[in-house]
Amino acid sequence: MMDERIMDEPMMDESSQTIDEAPATATGETSSSGPVYSALMNDIIAALRTVFDPEIPVNVFDLGLIYRIDVKEQGIIEMDMTLTAPGCPVAGEMLGWVKTAVNGVAGVSETNVNLVFDPPWDQSNMSEEAKLELGLS
Repeated sequence: MMDERIMDEPMMDESSQTIDEAPATATGETSSSGPVYSALMNDIIAALRTVFDPEIPVNVFDLGLIYRIDVKEQGIIEMDMTLTAPGCPVAGEMLGWVKTAVNGVAGVSETNVNLVFDPPWDQSNMSEEAKLELGLS
């Protein structure tokens, strides 16, 4: 099942298919049915859950570092992500890890990861599972 945190956030980009709009197939074509699109989003989220912040033993998705995922035509993925702190010593490396993980998903041809700091990250972005794992809930 698709993660509800991403579903609740508005993701607007007129040139893309977001999880709030018509689903995209693995080849990027729009489709009126959603199973292929949902499977692609689930696979992207699963890939993101393999990338861990080296200073916090939680993956970048459950930490709430991923702000936007857009599936564009031809399997191109546009993402916005942030860091727990602007001075993160592995910022450049972490963006590369995210890009590599998502590029490994079947149906993804290219991934563009944008680093954003607005809004700033805080603990409220974390999933309940991440909060439990870190003893914050």
